[in-house]
Amino acid sequence: MSTDVSPRWFRDALGQVPEHRDIEVDGCRIHLRCWGADDRPGLVLVHGGAAHSGWWDHIAPLLARSHRVVALDLSGHGDSGRRDDYDMTVWAREVLAAAEAGGAGDTPLVIGHSMGGWVAATVGAHHGERLDGVVIIDSPLNDQPPEEARLRRRRQATKVYADREEAIGRFVTIPQQEVLLPYVRRHIAEESLRAVDGGWTWKFDPSMFGPRLLLRDLLPQLRCRAAFIRTEFGLVPPPMARQIDALLGHRVPIVELPDAGHHPMLDQPLPLVSALRMLLMQWALAGRSTA
Repeated sequence: MSTDVSPRWFRDALGQVPEHRDIEVDGCRIHLRCWGADDRPGLVLVHGGAAHSGWWDHIAPLLARSHRVVALDLSGHGDSGRRDDYDMTVWAREVLAAAEAGGAGDTPLVIGHSMGGWVAATVGAHHGERLDGVVIIDSPLNDQPPEEARLRRRRQATKVYADREEAIGRFVTIPQQEVLLPYVRRHIAEESLRAVDGGWTWKFDPSMFGPRLLLRDLLPQLRCRAAFIRTEFGLVPPPMARQIDALLGHRVPIVELPDAGHHPMLDQPLPLVSALRMLLMQWALAGRSTA
């Protein structure tokens, strides 16, 4: 996969190759990756904008020790199909369909990063009775999803690279962050490319942006329990975290990942796994409840 030196835990995680499935939701093909025994509690991982399910390849196997884990490519991303229009409520239906088709049970837990946090919150607001809960990772409160804001400003097709290695070398996160573990970065970059006439280009649909309800307006509508993970150098500073806490009635865990950027799976993956495991254990001990 890579010439970068990677630690054993990372190699072991990628060695747990996911099961790949395709389903259809509202006339569009949706791609899934699945890990773990299907008799375990269900967990659905939702990537951010312009990302894909492969961003969880080194995270999901570490959560699959206790859960049936499903990661989907939202329409317009990864190996899923494209739509004429992209709406959070459609993406929310894709999450629920992925949970069912992937064996994640009737009441899965949904974890969403960045734009995926909007999707998770939308599922929780519209279909909360069908969830065990939602976890939102570093989604800002008062802005549109940061990945979509950049695409909306750019309004151009993704570039085609004649050389695959050149394309991998050009991979950056949206928004960019200073620290990326090289072995994680390379794996995600490799999974982000598709072959086209003339070379290689990124898999996401550059027109997948659209107007979104602010997270500030979504959070009070949640109909299930929730948790929020903020990163020290991400998009949710402490004052915003306090606003989130107030919007959620001061009864929802707000977890901080020290020394992590907006994309913690790329710079602090093991602390992210530890934080998620802690939340999963606490919720398992408490039993299923609604917010």
